[in-house]
Amino acid sequence: MLFNTIDYIIFLPLVILAYYLLPFRFRWMLLLAASYFFYMCWKFEYVLLIMGSTIVDYTMALIIERQTEKKKRRRYLLVSLAANLGLLFYFKYSNFVFINIDHLLEAFHFTARIKASSILLPVGISFYTFQSLSYTIEVYQGKQKAERHLGYFALYVCYFPQLVAGPIERYARLAPQLQSKHLFDMENIKNGLRLILFGLFIKMVVADNICVYVDKLYADPAGFNTKSILSGLFLYSFQIYSDFAGYSLVAIGSALLMGVRLMDNFKTPYLAKNIAEFWQRWHISLSTWFRDYLYIPLGGNRVTQSRWAFNIFVVFTVSGIWHGANWTFVIWGALFGIIYLIEHFANIALKINKVGKPYSPLHLLLSLKTFVLVTLIWIFFRSQNLQEVAVIFKSIFANIHAGESLQVPIKYWIFVGLLILSDFVLYNKRFDTWTGKQFFVVRWAIYAVLIFSILVCSGVEAFPFIYFQF
Repeated sequence: MLFNTIDYIIFLPLVILAYYLLPFRFRWMLLLAASYFFYMCWKFEYVLLIMGSTIVDYTMALIIERQTEKKKRRRYLLVSLAANLGLLFYFKYSNFVFINIDHLLEAFHFTARIKASSILLPVGISFYTFQSLSYTIEVYQGKQKAERHLGYFALYVCYFPQLVAGPIERYARLAPQLQSKHLFDMENIKNGLRLILFGLFIKMVVADNICVYVDKLYADPAGFNTKSILSGLFLYSFQIYSDFAGYSLVAIGSALLMGVRLMDNFKTPYLAKNIAEFWQRWHISLSTWFRDYLYIPLGGNRVTQSRWAFNIFVVFTVSGIWHGANWTFVIWGALFGIIYLIEHFANIALKINKVGKPYSPLHLLLSLKTFVLVTLIWIFFRSQNLQEVAVIFKSIFANIHAGESLQVPIKYWIFVGLLILSDFVLYNKRFDTWTGKQFFVVRWAIYAVLIFSILVCSGVEAFPFIYFQF
């Protein structure tokens, strides 16, 4: 079930209504059933994977908590890691590994071929796997008590607003909220609806409209002139931003209608002064996951400078692999790591981090630099293969005076401009709380513009969210 469909517009109010009408002791059952139904609308049988991961991690956490020997605790943690990462590898990475082994065999003139399977990647598997794993790891580390109530733990794993694309929540933050008795609060309802409205606007009006033109560019990048290629790359930066941030806003808003506060996943990332700050503002829940469960266990910054640089590079490269089974994603992550390190050492030498207040000329200049770098790196993220990446970079320089023009209607540039303007207004703010503080006329003028744009200017079809493929 997609957030940007009539099905969800019917589903969500029914769940919210039942949630507040039901006695508190039955609410977890309602939310668990609604969450499984929400997922089964995509593919019925794949809900068994979520149930399987839930039972494994629930059981392993209880066993780990009872063990006093670290060796035995680690053994059961490895069972959890093997079960979850094993499923993730099979569905997401097995074909990639088999294809590359096959290419390696061909290089040494072996004729045996490894047949790739035609398995369908379960939507959101990377998200709910990482969410469930964070719980088991924290029980192992002694930071979290094992949950005795299987129903509450299952709800934590599959809570429908953030099930398929995050935010990736920690048990200590989300579970107590799911177990709390939330009373009907009009302020939560207002703020939740504001977030949903803004999220649907930037997804359905901005992302889905410019998606058509980005797809045209990537269908034949060699056929367009340099100006059109650069325009398409610029548009993709805002397509993926508005698509994923739109999902996150609808997810956060949907949960807030029930009194549950999910973590912010985006904070105007294109106004970041450098790559380090960009990743503090982009997909925050994933960045903090890798920080806590990979970067810190590797030694974090409590190591030599060379080892620290290695840790950073590993984290970014693994982040790229997390996003997809393709060399384009591996290089995408590695490039972010390399630029992160270059900027880090340059900032130390030039003391850039000490200056640049919000909206100052230096801040804007540094933000522009970050945006250009990120936009170029997005080429690897969006391209199907490295050959396509090479064609795009070659065409940028070769097609200055040749090639077709990408004709993007002016209204779509206006929508992107509105998104950019909103980022400047909402720098270090949230749309719901900022809007709620405005005068009545201003507030309702914003609502009117958003609703009118969604009704009149939204894309002709309900495009799936980009991050559903991860």
